Amino acid sequence: MKVIRKYSDSELIDAINSPGEMENAIKYIYREHYQLLKVYVLEHQGSDEDAQDIFQEVIMCFVDMVQGNKFRGESSIKTLLYSLNRNIWTNHFRKKTRSSYRDTVFEAAQENITEDVTHAISKSEAQKEIWSTVGKLGEACKTILLAFYYENLSMKEILTKLPYENEQVVRNKKSKCLRQLQELFKNNPLIQPF
Repeated sequence: MKVIRKYSDSELIDAINSPGEMENAIKYIYREHYQLLKVYVLEHQGSDEDAQDIFQEVIMCFVDMVQGNKFRGESSIKTLLYSLNRNIWTNHFRKKTRSSYRDTVFEAAQENITEDVTHAISKSEAQKEIWSTVGKLGEACKTILLAFYYENLSMKEILTKLPYENEQVVRNKKSKCLRQLQELFKNNPLIQPF
């Protein structure tokens, strides 16, 4: 078994900038810092797999900083790695949480709408009436609802199709359009499931 040498912070920086030493430097970082960074992820609702993924991102960020001369040595490498780990995990966790919540809400709404729409579309006359009713919503609503439910586009992608300020405005408009569509369906005797 090959022994990984011990590095001071300045020696570690030099090793990362040296192609022949980089591998040993990364092994050293792993040996010295992985457990501490892993514990942070695990204590903040992450898994072992999350910790491994985040550690790889931390290493890539750190190497990029060093090779781009962006690490000025104002803190120790340990402090920097911990900070990178905390920030990367926090961002990852936020995205994961938002995505999970959005998927749950979307699935619940999608199931209700799908059951109702499936029944209505089973009749050819009702199908024509549905499309006619959707046409009454106006172009913005039609664009948003079709892009979201049929094209599976994100709010960010839908925003590029419309002249709104931000994603929240699109979300609000989508909710209003969906309520408007449900009201139109509810008031139409040819489309009973709504």
